Amino acid sequence: MDFINYTNLYFILIILFNFLDLSVSIDTITSTNFIKDPQTLSSKSGKFTLGFFSPDNSTDRYVGVWWQPQFTVLLVLNRDQPLKDSSGIVTISDNGNDLVVLNGKKEVIWTSNAPNVATNSSSKLLDSGNLVLLEGATGRTIWESFQHPSNVVLPNMKVTSNKITGEKVKFTSWKSPFDPAIGSFSISIERLSTPEVFIWNETRAYWRSGPWNGRVFTGLPYMKAHYLGGTHVGDDGEGNFSFFKTSTNTVALVIYNLTTEGNVEEKSWDEEKKEWKITWNSHETDCDVYGVCGHFASCNSENLPICSCLKGFEPRNKEEWNKQNWIDGCVRRTPLQLCERDRNQNASADNKADGFLKLQMVKVPDFADGSSLTVSSDTCRSRCLENCSCVSYSYDADIGCMSWTGNLTDIRQFSNGGLTLYIRVAQAELVTGKDRRNMSVIIIITVIAGTVLVLGCAYIMWRRRSNHHARNRNDNAMGELSLVKLHELLLFNFGKLATATNNFHSSNKLGQGGFGPVYKGTLPDGQEMAVKRLSKASGQGQEEFMNEVVVISKLQHRNLVRLLGCCVEGEEKMLIYEYLPNKSLDAFLFDTSKSKILDWSKRLSIIEGIARGMLYLHRDSRLKIIHRDLKASNILLDNELNPKISDFGMARIFGGNEDQENTRRVVGTYGYMSPEYAMQGLFSDKSDVFSFGVLLLEIISGRRNSSFYNCENSLTLLGFVWIQWTEDNILSVIDPGIYDHIHYKSISRSIHIGLLCVQEFSIDRPTMAVVISMLNSEIVNLPPPKKPAFVLRQNMLSTVSSEECNDGLYTINLVSISDIHGR
Repeated sequence: MDFINYTNLYFILIILFNFLDLSVSIDTITSTNFIKDPQTLSSKSGKFTLGFFSPDNSTDRYVGVWWQPQFTVLLVLNRDQPLKDSSGIVTISDNGNDLVVLNGKKEVIWTSNAPNVATNSSSKLLDSGNLVLLEGATGRTIWESFQHPSNVVLPNMKVTSNKITGEKVKFTSWKSPFDPAIGSFSISIERLSTPEVFIWNETRAYWRSGPWNGRVFTGLPYMKAHYLGGTHVGDDGEGNFSFFKTSTNTVALVIYNLTTEGNVEEKSWDEEKKEWKITWNSHETDCDVYGVCGHFASCNSENLPICSCLKGFEPRNKEEWNKQNWIDGCVRRTPLQLCERDRNQNASADNKADGFLKLQMVKVPDFADGSSLTVSSDTCRSRCLENCSCVSYSYDADIGCMSWTGNLTDIRQFSNGGLTLYIRVAQAELVTGKDRRNMSVIIIITVIAGTVLVLGCAYIMWRRRSNHHARNRNDNAMGELSLVKLHELLLFNFGKLATATNNFHSSNKLGQGGFGPVYKGTLPDGQEMAVKRLSKASGQGQEEFMNEVVVISKLQHRNLVRLLGCCVEGEEKMLIYEYLPNKSLDAFLFDTSKSKILDWSKRLSIIEGIARGMLYLHRDSRLKIIHRDLKASNILLDNELNPKISDFGMARIFGGNEDQENTRRVVGTYGYMSPEYAMQGLFSDKSDVFSFGVLLLEIISGRRNSSFYNCENSLTLLGFVWIQWTEDNILSVIDPGIYDHIHYKSISRSIHIGLLCVQEFSIDRPTMAVVISMLNSEIVNLPPPKKPAFVLRQNMLSTVSSEECNDGLYTINLVSISDIHGR
């Protein structure tokens, strides 16, 4: 009996050990030790995992490497050949030379194609995230994923380029956030004599870093250099650029991610907070787009307009340039004299030689003709001057002498950093010392005369204002402020605008807002625009007018409406915007006939666009701006239904390290206001997050927040969604016109994000940066939402009769307020 018990125990232990052996993730793959979906392989530290996964909104199966602490895909092997079921296997090929992915029929759908012939190879996932293939006999690496990346640059990964063979390691974007197939954008290192990193849109340059000087990329003065390595060109012609991990204790991993839109994001994993933080991105302003200003022009994101011709040059097409269409660039105003004299022997010998204009703190142009450390700065200058084809040069102690002979493209002006660029111009474009002295005298006289004139005018205006009512005095002061603030904008003539709008005819009226009516206008050259005219009966006034001018004139983002100019004549005050034919989001969203155009993909794209615009306002623009009136009617749609945030009359600029502000003047729209703002006058970026959450839920449901679904309980949209969420009945929340079981997971996740945004206490709400990470599924596990604010209908909105309740669904008008005092 005892013998039988011991025998049974022995077999139980054998089975248990076998079970435990199967359940522990392996770290090495061989021909006999492979992984089959859904098994995984982990690095020694457990931070990186190799296995099978399906992107959001997809049932296809891919083999990838991800960051284990929070599911973030870093590498995909079978990008263009997904598995259609869960029968996939990752193993060593029959010949022992390659790592392969097999489908259920044992067909090879992906192979490493290792260049060396080996036997008994094995594959291992290292703690660096590098998946390597090792030769069985020697253990040397015969293939590694670091040389065949997807869309993510990992620490210690080398971006290589061989100038002899032309072979390059390229990073390629996903086709879409839900499709890992190779997309339109790629990253590579170019021109090893003066190395630069490029982002390509197919075959067209989309962004570049500027030359590497051994420490930093000179075109990225705000990038953290301690994450970067250096370039080295060996005898085999191969240059490589390395990327190193930071030594900060709280940051466990830093990566560069190429998004589907061609943006490179520097993301750091905060080990303490267990979250990704975006610490830098390649496209913060329009100046980051390659060659946005055309040839012989410079881009400065702190100026409006952002493009300007180099000194000595003028727009090639002035009419288009004034429309801020800079693609034709600029041309030389005065021919180069030295080269003209060389070509024409009869030219006057008195012509003076060409000279150079100095541009400091710039990203130097593309297509430099190599570099040389063996010459001095003076030699670099004289070489360029002696070469009639040379139009510019730059000298840096670390890079050496660089020169340019073609069109100067993609110059950018910085407030610090960058290099010094010398532009070759004719002598006539150079100002002599005598000219400078004369100019100084003229400037001094002008300043004195101007000061006297301003003081005289100010005295006269003061005397006039003293005879008027206090309100008139304030209006006049605002008028003067307008003239001061508007000097950077294009000023439109009132008569010109009247003609363009057919004397503001009702047939040209696009809509009516708190500011006043908005009209469509067409200039004689065919340019269309939207003219926003301040109404005398407007609840808003000159303060909101000036606020909108000051705020939006400093902003440049594809998800913000573009201000073209303004008009200030007498009592007339108008803002002129780009014309967007599809008008506002609410015109589509709450119209049963038009809402069908907005399927889920388009609505998700609109949500993401609004989120990007709000992140720019809160974090990425030069000013931290709180919008305070984000709602569907303030989201305009362009030809392709891309969203643009508008109406900045209520916006507030935060300075320094301000996080929150208190106001006695609560402005905005009920239904979109956060509770701390509506009740206490406290507003911050989290107030905008609340409004965004309301808007997100409206977009998903196709219903206004002011719609009531249960008159007995007087529920708002937030209350309705909350109850359905807690009862696991979110299908009743989703607009039937967009529902498809394929999109259920994505829509459900978006509702979850919306509820996190409308939580009662601001501290519980995510920032817009976190919202975007959630929308992009960079944060996989979302925290459970708490009960939202304003679950019940507020008495301030409206009351309804029992007859209206019997209709089951009705809508009240949102109330815009501009002068309610908070506590």
